[in-house]
Amino acid sequence: MKAVIITQPGGPEVLQIAERPKPEITADEVLVKVAAAGINRPDVFQRKGNYPPPPGAPQDIPGLEIAGLIVKVGANVTRWKEGDRICALLNGGGYAEYCSVPAGQCLPIPDDLLYIEAASLPETFFTVWSNVFDRAKLKKGESLLVHGGSGGIGVAAIQMAKAMGSTVYTTAGSDDKCRECEKLGATKAINYKTENFKDAIQQLTNGKGVDVILDTIGGDYTPLNLQSLADEGRLVQINSVKGKDAQVDLSLVMRKRITITGSMLRSRDVAFKAAIAHSLETNIWPFLASHEIRPVIYEVFPAAKAAQAHQLMDSGNHTGKIILSFEA
Repeated sequence: MKAVIITQPGGPEVLQIAERPKPEITADEVLVKVAAAGINRPDVFQRKGNYPPPPGAPQDIPGLEIAGLIVKVGANVTRWKEGDRICALLNGGGYAEYCSVPAGQCLPIPDDLLYIEAASLPETFFTVWSNVFDRAKLKKGESLLVHGGSGGIGVAAIQMAKAMGSTVYTTAGSDDKCRECEKLGATKAINYKTENFKDAIQQLTNGKGVDVILDTIGGDYTPLNLQSLADEGRLVQINSVKGKDAQVDLSLVMRKRITITGSMLRSRDVAFKAAIAHSLETNIWPFLASHEIRPVIYEVFPAAKAAQAHQLMDSGNHTGKIILSFEA
């Protein structure tokens, strides 16, 4: 099969097409003919040599989410059959014509969704559900602040939280991106280049603060996040692009009874990810079927132009997801 491989750690130019053996599957896996693969920030980190895949995952083929057609099922698999259209979360190896996937990490593609749309869902939807709803326990009627609302995680979090009955605020880096976030359901999008998000949140919530913050920034955002939380607020950290070291006012944490948590999804086991898939199918997939939640695709690249796709990801000049297509 053809696959996009990382030839060495570096910039987008290190991504090249190469021949690789078609994967074998275990009794609990399915083999998928990949139609499309989503591009995510962890793929960039892996390309740079900063995010090694877990044991058992392809070491030089990135890609954490795909959509395609099941062409073979393992002996223990009962949910799926050959010919089923699925999207799936992977540990790696998604930038290829075929990939093996644990059966529990697959989800059905709603009838009217294209493969390129379905490929934009798993990585971000699994991440948001696990962190916002499972860890932070965001409830109907509560408020969420999500940083980076125009990226893949932000687009998913805005729509999912809105659909589940929460008020959503977000930050983005331009007025145009802010408007796009508000079209997706954010009550207010804050341009972090022209406004102090902490001051804006205090004004928007009449000084109360928000119940949950989903943060990918870290660093000097951390003290502002803590000041932006309401009593009993929950800060969930899923990345730290501005640095892993942060100043934490422990007296504020104690006074507001704040919970600080975080997670990484890629290293979790199949059972954990299968439980998230079940929650998504039960709670979120109906909103996809009714179009209350929709995939947001910025641009689709053929697999041979994976380097150009990563250049766009590196630039940050996009709203929504960037997709690789393996369909001729």
